[in-house]
Amino acid sequence: MKIEATPGSTLLEPEELEGLIPPHVTTQEQLNAWEMANIIAAEQWAKKKRHILSVDFMQKLHHHMFDRTWKWAGKFRTSGKNIGMSWHMIPEELQKLCADVVYQRAHNSFPDDEIAVRMHHRLVWIHPFPNGNGRHARLMADLLIMQQGKPRFSWGATQNLYDPTPIRKKYIQALQLADRGDYSELIAFVRS
Repeated sequence: MKIEATPGSTLLEPEELEGLIPPHVTTQEQLNAWEMANIIAAEQWAKKKRHILSVDFMQKLHHHMFDRTWKWAGKFRTSGKNIGMSWHMIPEELQKLCADVVYQRAHNSFPDDEIAVRMHHRLVWIHPFPNGNGRHARLMADLLIMQQGKPRFSWGATQNLYDPTPIRKKYIQALQLADRGDYSELIAFVRS
């Protein structure tokens, strides 16, 4: 199977591609549909959880999101990618992220939406898994904001941020602006 590279997406290594579970998936369209069904099931599991700010939960969430699709679901990447930090630092950086979010919530460091957006951005930046990092980070942000009694984010009013559309381009640009410390566009985007 050949995975189509969407601008801003994570490229899979050949050995990671060998981890594809469903033998009937041979096209990008089939893969996207299969993964989406897997993610919907994971959302139902995740909504029942109370303690989401831990490295263990983040790994379990990724596992539930992709366990019917990839053998490496829930396992941290062990190679460099086109984006993300050094893979050796992933567990430590996720631990720091969880501690920071707990602190921000306890001290009302930012409005609730901004705390969730900053967590999302940092999760994308850490890029802990071989693939599915954006979807994982968006679901984590949704879970965090829903725990605050607020509606989940609309993410540009689309469920599909992996196809090369103008909405994805706007999302990537907002992430890049956040890379430089300006979260304003990303905060606006998540509620657009």
